[in-house]
Amino acid sequence: MAKGHSRSAISGRYISKAAAARHPRTSVTERGGNTGTGTRNRSAITGRYVTPAAAARHPNTTVTERGK
Repeated sequence: MAKGHSRSAISGRYISKAAAARHPRTSVTERGGNTGTGTRNRSAITGRYVTPAAAARHPNTTVTERGK
């Protein structure tokens, strides 16, 4: 597992590394965060950024990152 804090894509709460390992499709390990000036949506499954429409279709597997 990668270093950093793990967060649940469903609840938005921080979770333990063990819980992240048990639920890899619905958890995201944060390493640096969004340093830009906008809001970005990232898939918990692929780790890639997705469009707002894709985030709306899959709310339990996307994480919204707010910039500065």
